[in-house]
Amino acid sequence: MNWISNYVRPKINSLFSRREVPENLWTKCPECGTMLFHRELKDNLYVCPNCDHHMGISPRERFASVFDGGIFTEVSVPEPIADPLHFRDQKRYPDRMKAAQKATGEAEAMLVAQGEIGRTPIVAAAQDFSFMGGSMSMYVGNAIIAAAQRAVELKRPLILFAAAGGARMQEGILALMQMPRTTVAVQMLKEAGLPYIVVLTHPTTGGVTASYAMLGDIHIAEPNALICFAGPRVIEQTIREKLPDGFQRAEYLLDHGMLDRVTDRRQMREELIRITRMLLGETPPIAGDLPAPDASEGDGKAAKAPKAGKDAAPEAKDTGKSGKGDK
Repeated sequence: MNWISNYVRPKINSLFSRREVPENLWTKCPECGTMLFHRELKDNLYVCPNCDHHMGISPRERFASVFDGGIFTEVSVPEPIADPLHFRDQKRYPDRMKAAQKATGEAEAMLVAQGEIGRTPIVAAAQDFSFMGGSMSMYVGNAIIAAAQRAVELKRPLILFAAAGGARMQEGILALMQMPRTTVAVQMLKEAGLPYIVVLTHPTTGGVTASYAMLGDIHIAEPNALICFAGPRVIEQTIREKLPDGFQRAEYLLDHGMLDRVTDRRQMREELIRITRMLLGETPPIAGDLPAPDASEGDGKAAKAPKAGKDAAPEAKDTGKSGKGDK
C-alpha cells in the first residue's frame, strides 16, 4: 500500500496534472486590455499591435532596435558621490538604489552608447523610466555631459531619448543642479555645430522637460507620450478647471508648435536616419542599402563594436554581442 501511495499515485498525478505556465509569458495592454504574447510584443518593439499603445522599453532594447545590426559600444560615465545627503524616507537611499539596480540590471537611470545608424556614426543616450522613474540624478547629469563630450570629440550628432518623472528627490538641490549642467553640455554641441536630436517618450516631465529635453534642434515624440513640466492633475487642482482632452500629450503639443514630429517607435530608426543625414548635409539613404537591426538578437544587451581608427574611444566599455541578459 505504501508503494502504491508513495510512488504510483504521484506518478499518475504528474502525468495528468496541468503544467504551471510562467507568469511572464503574457502581457496585458494597459490601453485596450489585449493579452499579448511576450515574443510577439518584443518583436513589435513593445507596441500593442491592436491599438498601437507604446509601452515602456529599456535603453538597451531601444539601442538594439536603432543601431545598425543592433551593435553599439557603451560609453563609460564618471561615478558621482553615493548618497551625498544621507537621505532616508521609508527606506535608505542606498537601499532604493540597490532595489532598482536589481530590478533593471542597470547601474543607473541613463545609458550612453556610440555606434552607427544608417552608416552614420552617432552618440546616443537613453533614460530608463523603470529605474526610479528615470529621475534626473547626478549620474544622469554626468551621463549627458559624457555623451556631449564624446560627440564633440568624435564630431558626431547626439541623439537623446528622454523618459523621466523629474529630478531625484533623494539628491535634493544636487539633482536640480543638473539642469544648468546639462544645458551647458547642450551648448557645447551647438558651439561645435553638431546636431542634437531629442526623442521624447512617455512620460517626460519636471526638470527634465525644463532643461535638456526641450533644447534639441529637432524634437520627436512617440505617440500619446505625456510631455509636461507640471502634470495635468496638478494643473486642474490649481486652476480648478477641466483641461482639454489630450492636453500635454504628444499630438496636442505637435498641433501647438512644441514638437516637430510624432513618430511611431517602429518607424523611429528610419526617421532618425533621415533627419540626421539632413542635418549633416548628407545625401538621403537609398532604400534597401542600409543594414537593419538584428531582430533575432536585439533583446537589449549591448553588442560589441570594433574599434575604428581615430574614432575609437579608449574609455568606451564593450559589453558584448546582443544576447540574453545585460549583466
